[in-house]
Amino acid sequence: MNESKRQPSLFIPHGGGPCFFMDWTWGPADTWNATQRFLEGLAGTLPSKPKALLVISGHWEEAAFTASAAAEPRLIFDYSGFPEHTYRLTWPAPGSPELAARVAGLVKAAGLPAGISQTRGFDHGVFVPLKVAFPEAEIPVATLSLAGSLDPATHIALGRALAPLREEGVLIVGSGMSFHNLRGYGRPETRDRAKAFDDWLTRAVESPDSERAALLRDWRRAPFAEFAHPREEHLAPLFVAAGAGGSEPGRRVFGDEPMGAAISAYRFD
Repeated sequence: MNESKRQPSLFIPHGGGPCFFMDWTWGPADTWNATQRFLEGLAGTLPSKPKALLVISGHWEEAAFTASAAAEPRLIFDYSGFPEHTYRLTWPAPGSPELAARVAGLVKAAGLPAGISQTRGFDHGVFVPLKVAFPEAEIPVATLSLAGSLDPATHIALGRALAPLREEGVLIVGSGMSFHNLRGYGRPETRDRAKAFDDWLTRAVESPDSERAALLRDWRRAPFAEFAHPREEHLAPLFVAAGAGGSEPGRRVFGDEPMGAAISAYRFD
């Protein structure tokens, strides 16, 4: 793949814990196979090899949007109760202090609070899906926190501030889950409720930019919104990806129903 072409922004599901590297304990061993296959094919859908990855994970919140400038980020095993071997996973992708500084500059220029961390590593919302999607671990990666407010408008504005990175060959990845109610899995009412929310979310993403932003800002009005997301930290990376998506409608590029709950991935070209 040639470098430096304009990259999309993405919202991807990162699964449950280290789900792609174990026989799943909460259901059949093939529960996350479809998601794994989607991630395995992701690099092949890109217009070129990204110069760098900027990842916004649902597992990192700070008071201000904080970019990690660690040159050799460690893995943060921020899950519990899984087999011992899942705490020995490796994914030695290099950090990108240069991208972190560029990100902080763009965020500040947009009038949003910004900071830099010299020590933050890769949480499992980063290394678990990207170990599948980019197993060579050779592309530099910077990560960016959510703001603790989780305000949709603020995160959409963040995405718009980051949009110029796409022209610089940076792939923007929002890593979360379009359904994230751990107590909802396995309940008989979940399938219909999750599908209703997922259908609404897809219609919102596939709307023109101005309408999309308005719908996402008011996402709690969607059917079964607070059932799908009792807390919205796993949805907020989508707000960023959508904000970075520009004026064209997004599109759903993957869907599945692991453990009976609809999930989707979205792409903005």
